[in-house]
Amino acid sequence: MPTSGPATPAPALFTDRYELTMVAAALADGTAGRDCVFEVFARRLPHGRRFGVVAGAGRLLEALPHFRFGDDELTALREQGLTDERLLAWLADFRFSGDIEGYAEGELYFPGSPVLTVRAPFAEGVLLETLALSVLNHDSAIASAAARMVAAACERPCIEMGSRRTHEEAAVAAARAAYLAGFAASSNLEAGRRYGVPTTGTSAHAFTLLHDNERSAFRSQIETLGRGTTLLVDTYDVEQGIRTAIEVAGPELGAIRLDSGDLPTLATRARALLDELGATSTRVIVTSDLDEYAIAGLMAAPVDGYGVGTSLVTGSGAPTVGMVYKLVERDGVPVAKRSEGKHSIGGRKSAVRRHDRRGTALAEVVSGGTIDPRPGDRDLVVPLVRGGKPAADTSPAAALAEARAHHERVRTALPPEAWALSRGEPALETVTA
Repeated sequence: MPTSGPATPAPALFTDRYELTMVAAALADGTAGRDCVFEVFARRLPHGRRFGVVAGAGRLLEALPHFRFGDDELTALREQGLTDERLLAWLADFRFSGDIEGYAEGELYFPGSPVLTVRAPFAEGVLLETLALSVLNHDSAIASAAARMVAAACERPCIEMGSRRTHEEAAVAAARAAYLAGFAASSNLEAGRRYGVPTTGTSAHAFTLLHDNERSAFRSQIETLGRGTTLLVDTYDVEQGIRTAIEVAGPELGAIRLDSGDLPTLATRARALLDELGATSTRVIVTSDLDEYAIAGLMAAPVDGYGVGTSLVTGSGAPTVGMVYKLVERDGVPVAKRSEGKHSIGGRKSAVRRHDRRGTALAEVVSGGTIDPRPGDRDLVVPLVRGGKPAADTSPAAALAEARAHHERVRTALPPEAWALSRGEPALETVTA
C-alpha cells in the first residue's frame, strides 16, 4: 500500500532569501500582519500551446505541514548573515494559518486563470512564494506535455520512463504529473511507493549483452518473468531478434520492444513478422526519444504502446509554464502591478468555465466579484486549505487518483481544435467579467 505523507519533508530553506528579508522588514515596520491575498497565475501559455494542465497542488499541500524552521534551519540562516533576532524568533514559531483555494488538480487552465489563491497575513503568505511556484511550475509543465502525448497516442497506453534524465526528486514528481494527465504507468518505483502510480519495466540492452547470445538472454528473462514479459529485440538484428523471441517464448509472448531506428517502418515489419509466426496477440511497444510529434507520426503504424522519457520530464520544450505569485489584495483593497508588459488585475478572483448546450467549453470567465451564473457554467475555484489545515483529508495516492479522474472528465469538454499539435492560440478565451 502507498505510504501517507511525503517521504522527504520540504525543507524551509528551499526558498529565496528575499522572502525572508521582506518578512524582516515587515516585522520591523508593523506591516507583517496585514491581511493579504496572493494569486498564482500564468500571463500566457508556453508558445503555441492551446491549454495547460494544473498539477502539483497535492504535492504543495503535502509539503506545507513540513515547512518549518527548526534549529538546523535557523543556524543555517545565521551562517548566511540573516541575524535579525526578531525575524529568527518569528520563523521559529512559523506555522501557516491562512486559507488556500484554487483550481482542482487535473483542471485545465488558460492565461489569467487564478490557479492558486493564498489569503494570510503578509509574512505567512509571502513566505510560500518559492515553494508554490517551484512545485506548480514544474508539475504543470510535465502534466501539460503529458496530456498532449496522451492525446497523440489515441488511447494507446503511454509509459513514463524519464527518471534517468532529470533530478531524482523531479523524477518522482514527473511520474506523478504524467500519471495525473493520463499516462498508464511509470518506471519509477518511488512514485509507486508514494503515490500508488502503477510501475512497469523489464530489461535494457545491457541484459542482452551480458549473455553469450540473445537466445540465452531471452530464455533467462522468460524463465524469471514469464511469457507475458516484454523482450527488447533490437540489440543486434530486429528480424532475427523477433524470430528468436518467439522461438523461446512461443506465440504467447506479451510484447516486443523497439528502441532505435526508423520506428514506423520497423513497427510495420515487426507486426507482419509476428503475425507470420503466429504471435498475433504479441504487442509492439516503441521507445527512443519520443515526444508528442513522434507519437503522432506513429499513428498509422501498428504500435500498441509508447515509452516516453527525456521529452516528458523536460516538458517537451516547455520545462516551466511561467506561473507567477503576485499580491493582489491588501486589507480588502485590490492592488496590482502596473509595469509595462507585466500588468496584473487586482483583487481576489472567482472563475467559471462557460459551456454551450452540448457541454463544449466556450470561455474562461474570471472576475474580481461574483459571476452571474449561466446554464452550463462550472465553478473552477475550490477550497484547499482552511485555517492552515487541508480542506480534505486524503492520502497522497487517493488525492492523485482523484486528480486523474478529474482531468479525464474535464478534458472531454475542450473543443476539437484544442488537441491540435500545431502552434495556435489558447483554445479558450479568458474573459474578464
